[in-house]
Amino acid sequence: MLPVLADLDLELYFQNYSRRVAEAGGLPVLLSRETDPALVAERLDGIVLPGGADVDPAFYGAEADPELLRTEPERDVFELALLDAAAAADVPVLAICRGLQVVNVWRGGTLHQHVPEHGLFEEPPDKLQHEVTFTRGSVLAGVYGPSAMVNSLHHQTVDRLGEGLEVTAEAPDGTVEGLECSDAPVVAVQWHPELLPEPDPIFDWFIARTAGA
Repeated sequence: MLPVLADLDLELYFQNYSRRVAEAGGLPVLLSRETDPALVAERLDGIVLPGGADVDPAFYGAEADPELLRTEPERDVFELALLDAAAAADVPVLAICRGLQVVNVWRGGTLHQHVPEHGLFEEPPDKLQHEVTFTRGSVLAGVYGPSAMVNSLHHQTVDRLGEGLEVTAEAPDGTVEGLECSDAPVVAVQWHPELLPEPDPIFDWFIARTAGA
């Protein structure tokens, strides 16, 4: 990177998110953190909260673990406000990986800050690593059936569950892999469905949900 650019802020996301939304029939729009969350939520049919940096533990009242990776507090502020605005406007949210962790913190939950056995970053991102099982009657069970194989590219996990959230997917070791909100149209998954080799049905569900189906 050129030295003159080193201190500039960047807003980066995997293109796979927008690609999967488009493949499912949606029109992806990338949001800048400079937008007003309340104003933008009123103009969207749905919101995808993507993966990325660790959530700053200050937002759930914890000290930083020595193994904590890079945080983006300004992004945390924006996405927490965006969840508030989406809930107020009844806008569906699909939260992925970091997005699930933000959802849990949004509802007053906490995180395990360093779970290295789930952060298989040296493996191909589309490699299926373990099974998750879904709660009968949940949105995720309706999308996937009783279980599915997923990738694993995260090193933080849910610790104390946030208010109004239900765990609807778990890994064999008990790690929370899916959350659903009882009083807002929010569904969250811990794996990265946008990176899997085939289009994932969660995006079909999401686009149908944004259309009122």
